[in-house]
Amino acid sequence: MGVYLGVRGKCRFRDTPTMLTDVLIRSAKAEAKPRKLADGRGLYLLVTPAGGRLWRVKFRFAGKEKVLALGAYPAVSLKDARTRCEEARRQLADGLDPSATRQERKRAERETAENDFESVARAWLANIEADWSSQHHADSLKRFEVHVFPKIGHRPIRDVTAPELLAVLRAIEARGTIESAHKVLRACGQVFRFAIASGRCDRNPAADLRGALKARPKPKPMAALSAGDLPDLLRRIETYDGDLQTRLALRLLALTFVRTNELRGATWAEIDLDKAEWTIPGERMKTGAPHHVPLSRQAVEAFRALRAINGDRDLVFPGRRPIQPMSKNTILFALYRMGYRSRMTGHGFRAVASTILNELGFRPDVIERQLAHAEKNAVRAAYHRSQYLEDRTAMMRQWADYLDTLREGGGNVVALRRARPEAAEQ
Repeated sequence: MGVYLGVRGKCRFRDTPTMLTDVLIRSAKAEAKPRKLADGRGLYLLVTPAGGRLWRVKFRFAGKEKVLALGAYPAVSLKDARTRCEEARRQLADGLDPSATRQERKRAERETAENDFESVARAWLANIEADWSSQHHADSLKRFEVHVFPKIGHRPIRDVTAPELLAVLRAIEARGTIESAHKVLRACGQVFRFAIASGRCDRNPAADLRGALKARPKPKPMAALSAGDLPDLLRRIETYDGDLQTRLALRLLALTFVRTNELRGATWAEIDLDKAEWTIPGERMKTGAPHHVPLSRQAVEAFRALRAINGDRDLVFPGRRPIQPMSKNTILFALYRMGYRSRMTGHGFRAVASTILNELGFRPDVIERQLAHAEKNAVRAAYHRSQYLEDRTAMMRQWADYLDTLREGGGNVVALRRARPEAAEQ
């Protein structure tokens, strides 16, 4: 195949005139053994017994003969093969091994693909999944998929700049969702910190954007009735002419004051009517910890009524598709129908209960534990779980009786509070 071309004493290429043409390549017949069709300067075409036509270039580096694959014909044309051969010759002239150079390039490309922003963000989400509620984790992933991945997901994370990230956030702001923009910025910052810790990038451009976003709007207080309006609401729930399941859901929100999502996602496996207890698993709780809800006699009756209509389902409150819970808007729309638009929400039952129970003199720690508000002190949190269940059971029983009294028109908040000063000792 000709004579070798010396390069810095390390390598040699054959330096003979080229001889291949497209006609010759296409007409080359496969034989029982592989055969080589030389083109010169170390380039040749390997014709395999199966009929494949593979470009190869032979060279010597550091005294060793090596072969570099350049692709297959016709995907790599004769012209392209010669161009790649010359590129390999230039690398040799610079004292580089073309094979090692290619391997390093492939490694870098593979590393870049594995460390693009989307891959790292998904790795971070997988890493913290056990610490978050399933709903919070799903919401965070959705924000990335909707707002971030389409814009910078393909970019190597170490190459993402502060202006690029700001452009993503400005697009969110333009939709009028300022709070979402702040949430995305905070999440992106956590992704970059995760990437730095795992050696995928060197700095966090999200930190450069402090103060770059529009200020968060002041939170509006959640709609909730005053205590004096509660009796009328309870009577309207009792006479609600909509779906029975919805009426029972409203009644249970008043009796248990759990969060709306906790109620609508309830399963029969969580509820023990004989023990009068509902245990909501940690993955469905905002705090990530299981929550025990003592059930009053009235709450048990409501659940038994639901079992009569939905007992053959896994969900206590199935939606139109039985495998999914009822819509999160069901409660809200029912309150609208009863005349409470902008005045009351599902969450409002929690606010009303907290206000009245505190006014009635129940211990704040017991109320907060029943509301499943996170306790930052781990020791106190453990104490609350182990010691307050009896107190909460008594409080929930009295709360249910109190709601009956209000609904039936036999009392009011002020009179009942004055009549029961001993509640502070419960």
